[in-house]
Amino acid sequence: MTFLRELQGKMANDPHFNNYGSRPCVWVPGPVIVGAGPSGLAAAACLKDKGVPSIVLERSNCIASLWQFKTYDRLRLHLPKKFCELPMMPFPDDYPMYPSKQQFLEYLESYAKRFGIEPVFEQAVESAEYDEKVGFWRVVSVGLKGEEMEYVCRWLVVATGENAEAVVPEIEGMEEFGGEVQHTAEYKSGSGFRGKKVLVVGCGNSGMEVSLDLCNHNAHPSLVVRDSVHVLPREMLGRSTFGLSMWLLKWLPIRLVDRFLLIMSWLIFGNTSGFGLNRPNVGPLELKSKTGKTPVLDVGTLAKIKSGDIKIHPSIQSVGSHSVQFVNGRVEAFDAIILATGYKSNTPSWLKSMFSEKDGMPRKPFPQSWKGECGLYAVGFTKRGLFGSSMDAKRVSEDIERFWKAEAKNLSKTIGRSFTLQPTFFPVFPCYDLENTSFV
Repeated sequence: MTFLRELQGKMANDPHFNNYGSRPCVWVPGPVIVGAGPSGLAAAACLKDKGVPSIVLERSNCIASLWQFKTYDRLRLHLPKKFCELPMMPFPDDYPMYPSKQQFLEYLESYAKRFGIEPVFEQAVESAEYDEKVGFWRVVSVGLKGEEMEYVCRWLVVATGENAEAVVPEIEGMEEFGGEVQHTAEYKSGSGFRGKKVLVVGCGNSGMEVSLDLCNHNAHPSLVVRDSVHVLPREMLGRSTFGLSMWLLKWLPIRLVDRFLLIMSWLIFGNTSGFGLNRPNVGPLELKSKTGKTPVLDVGTLAKIKSGDIKIHPSIQSVGSHSVQFVNGRVEAFDAIILATGYKSNTPSWLKSMFSEKDGMPRKPFPQSWKGECGLYAVGFTKRGLFGSSMDAKRVSEDIERFWKAEAKNLSKTIGRSFTLQPTFFPVFPCYDLENTSFV
């Protein structure tokens, strides 16, 4: 008896599974993928290439909603395009080395079209639980009008990513500030801040770029640098810093490569601590490997800091109605505050296994972070950007393919060589026709 027959028998006799009238239910023969960002698209494409159908659930009304709605206009990929392409489809030859936000979105649209990926939009996953009685995942989603849908599947792929929700720190007195306060998730351009004094909190790549963008729109930005930070030139010796680093790591240990990067950065920038940017004691690549903290790749911000167009401040002590006091005792007036304080995963809010409630990341460290138990997988949680998402997608698809091929032999005996399942196959509860759902 195949696993499908076993499932049918269990469902017919299990009152826990047989929930008449409570919500519509869909049986998915392949994986359910949660998230239609780059990670989810890569996973779906790789699975399809292996002959495994899947269904992609997305809470927004479009693919790559973070890129569509929560990124600033001047954003470009920080790494060369060859390190950011998704599996089986390179960027167009006429794209620049560092594609713009709009070019990347066009690439993702083309990617989805090429592989026939049609996510089910406006389906926010509310819960996902593994049902040990039947050996399947039960994924419950909620639509815009509050309608619930349940998906039953053997495999669950979490592709919601590391940046699902904005991180907003608690700062004393922030609620009393009389000016505008926004997270970089809301920031689009510095055009609305012309002539204003703006405090940018956070000195990662986003904080640095937003500060530069404000300068270019004739605002007066200041940057809060709370911790030590590695700032590297985006390119050195005529090559991308990232690409050069990857090449050197083939021949040299990470500490020697870090030493080389720091020497080159000193020759190009000078001593960054002289203008308020202290470097960590650990080298940039070693720090990235141990903590996931990404070095800043400079695109022109450092020159503005050196010239004094962007001022550096230490951590914030408290916020007043129109002023900010820093830990060094200095008080300064500001018209607006922009929080470049990053994002976090929201996975623990709907999935209680594999992911840590503390930071929303897989409990297993990289490179084992992609695989959980009972058919649970994660794509895009490596802290290695799009390059890491592509690696995860390939691993996940290869792993699921092994099980899929084994089950396919049994399926062919029961339902022939077609994998199209009709709703009458499971008569024990309301079930949608899978031909009317979105498959890839």
